[in-house]
Amino acid sequence: MVFEHLKNKEKLYTIIVSLLGIYIFVAEVDIHAQSLKDWALVYILTGSVVLLNLFPIILPPKANSFSMDSAVYLATLFLYGLNFALQVLFIFSVIELYRNQRMSIWRHLFNFSMYCLMISGAYYSFLFFNGDIGKINVHYLFPYLISLLVYFSINVSLIFLFFFFLGQVFKGALELGVLKEACVGYSVTLLLSMVLAILLSEEKYFGLSLFIILVTILSIVFKKFLELYQLISNRANKDHLTGLYNHGFFKETLKEQFSDCKLLKQPLALAFLDLDDFKKYNDRNGHLQGDRLLTFFGKLLQKAVEGMNFTVARYGGEEFAILMPNTTKEDAYAFLNRLRKEVNDTYFEGVEHIPYRCLSFSCGIAEMEKDMYESEELIHRADQALYYAKAQGKNNVQLYDKHNMCLDEIKFKQDLEALEQQVKFFLSKDVYTYRHSKRVFKYALEFGSRLDELTDHERQTLILGALIHDIGKIEVPRDILNKRGKLEKHEWEIIKKHVTWGREIVAAEKRFDDLLPLVELHHERYDGKGYPYGLKGEEIPKLARILCIIDSFDAMTTERPYQPTKTFEEALEEIKRCAGTQFDPVYAAKFIAFVRKHYLPLAEMEQLN
Repeated sequence: MVFEHLKNKEKLYTIIVSLLGIYIFVAEVDIHAQSLKDWALVYILTGSVVLLNLFPIILPPKANSFSMDSAVYLATLFLYGLNFALQVLFIFSVIELYRNQRMSIWRHLFNFSMYCLMISGAYYSFLFFNGDIGKINVHYLFPYLISLLVYFSINVSLIFLFFFFLGQVFKGALELGVLKEACVGYSVTLLLSMVLAILLSEEKYFGLSLFIILVTILSIVFKKFLELYQLISNRANKDHLTGLYNHGFFKETLKEQFSDCKLLKQPLALAFLDLDDFKKYNDRNGHLQGDRLLTFFGKLLQKAVEGMNFTVARYGGEEFAILMPNTTKEDAYAFLNRLRKEVNDTYFEGVEHIPYRCLSFSCGIAEMEKDMYESEELIHRADQALYYAKAQGKNNVQLYDKHNMCLDEIKFKQDLEALEQQVKFFLSKDVYTYRHSKRVFKYALEFGSRLDELTDHERQTLILGALIHDIGKIEVPRDILNKRGKLEKHEWEIIKKHVTWGREIVAAEKRFDDLLPLVELHHERYDGKGYPYGLKGEEIPKLARILCIIDSFDAMTTERPYQPTKTFEEALEEIKRCAGTQFDPVYAAKFIAFVRKHYLPLAEMEQLN
């Protein structure tokens, strides 16, 4: 319904702009006011616009291009006036209508009308600020600058409104970098329009020819420069064997698209593919033939995504990755399962000797979720799904499912023991932090087991994260950790760094990637006033929001060097008071109920004794 509403507005907007442009053209143009000699110049100037459109200037790194036709219109405006410039525009538009017949007549008319508005706006602003038509006064640049600013502003406004009503405005449209590039382009246009105006006023036809030659050479040089830039860029971003994007480029693209899709609330799917039994194929057929297989498979993937906005990369070894923006995990599954069957039916020399007797791959797919805060989580989930696919017998596609892919008990115990060893480092440096970590671990174990909405994997992640959440404090100087009394501002800033130091320590072992959000984000606040990033509400991962409550409760109820101790009841009242600001209100209420039921009776008994 909204889309249809926007479409109707787009049509109305196009009609209004077209009628305004036609009105200006009819009102301002007088074809009888010119001599035969003037008409010859009009046709020559029109021919120059056609040539300049054939040789646009292309700028790296994103191959943005701009034509110098605006320079001709402005130079004509400054020297010969509005009537002359609009006639050049009209004849060029007729030629363009014939050349580009695939574009609708309405689109041609809209472009013509837009230029009419831009040229007339530049003309009247030039006159308003005492510009002198027919003379180029290089000592008085202000009218020229104003006219170009008006020309630029009308252009940007009209295009922005068009895409707005079309429903295709994107978040980058008003970014500083985009506007900066546009300003650079128009600054060059102004400079070259004045150069052309000077050449026309001094030498006319020879000056115009010289200008066209100059711009054509610039166009060719910049095109060659872009080709060289892209060649060097491709060598840096492409895998030398398969021709696909390499690991580094893929990670950067994933970060950008993760951020974009999260901001625009669009789906984003990531798939990891692993060639089945590639080592066996390599051992039997040799590494050279193995390289040929990788190249062959890379071409299959590239062909499969032709016409889509997917990014395919060689992630490492025999592992490949496909990034699928604006794609749900269900659509990704359908696409990759269909591709898997096609690959099974595609012969490559030597595959008949490996277990499946055909070319096959295992695939894991994960979709970005709203509580994810960085792309590494998406990578980790897709990797887990791939591992699960291989464990299911290979040659299959698996969606990440936290219910089916939870850690088994043996691995959980091994991880717990490994983290226990790390936490024990505090015994020699800061006994308080060690005991605090153990108590938070105990609360997380008991509270997590009573949260029915958590999966087994989430419970285990919460428990392990609770144990290791303050590991970064091992980097904090002992005198600050053990200081009695209020911390100085610089000391508090050092304390706050423990979350990022902790992340670096935990990230050293890939198997603990799931714990990174808890270690780094357990001091974020629900109202966005926490640290280190100031995340707000559900931007903070669910488990980090739960850990924040548990961590704060223990901090309030145990003796600390720089804060008075609260009773359980006082701490619960504080959590209740801060629900919705510091704490997630839903989990704050559940934690309060949990403590009242399981801990307050024991605390009251201890007070009586």
